[in-house]
Amino acid sequence: MLKKGDFSMKIIEQSHEILYFSENLLKDIELAARTCYKSEHKITKGSAEKLIKNLIKNKHNAMIEFSDIVVKLITNRGVTHELVRHRLCSFAQESTRYVKYGGDMEFIRPVWCSPKIIGDWEEGPLPELDINSNDSDFMHCCLGTQFDYQTLLDNGWQPQQAREVLPNSLKTEIVVKANIREWRHIFNLRCSKKAHPQIRSLMLSILNHFYNKIPILVNDLYLKYYY
Repeated sequence: MLKKGDFSMKIIEQSHEILYFSENLLKDIELAARTCYKSEHKITKGSAEKLIKNLIKNKHNAMIEFSDIVVKLITNRGVTHELVRHRLCSFAQESTRYVKYGGDMEFIRPVWCSPKIIGDWEEGPLPELDINSNDSDFMHCCLGTQFDYQTLLDNGWQPQQAREVLPNSLKTEIVVKANIREWRHIFNLRCSKKAHPQIRSLMLSILNHFYNKIPILVNDLYLKYYY
């Protein structure tokens, strides 16, 4: 039987990290595009930016497929259920079959909940945090999930069986590889105000990161969703 102090849980923020980004990304796209017209002799310093701007303006999107970016996301499983529906990507995700969560399960803060709920929490009465009842209920539900999962493990269930009680808010890590054309498609769908608030918040932060590194490739999307 579980006793006080046997388990706790943590609520964290979702985040992302760019794992791979070619320093020659723009040049690779330019070379592919100019191969079509045998205009390689026109490659000069700064010519890639001008060419790519015209490619995007004219929706000649096949050329911007010649560039992959790999991003690691830490988010909840509800977000990844939506993300893996994008077919022109490669995914590697944390497995609930093989990962055995101990007494320190992690959950992602919903973007509509107060940041005050971030931190480590143990079972029992929660401290006064000046949060609304819905936020408090969410924290109690996370603690309940940790308790239920641990109980099933203690009763002999394997992690791949005990995962049946795990919720969408469970923290997960996923590595996503996609070319620029597909990233632009993802941003168009998931940065929209019609998207789910959790994935929209995450994708807006990734779009902003892309804009800071390769503005020429996402400038139109940045202006569309940030202004």
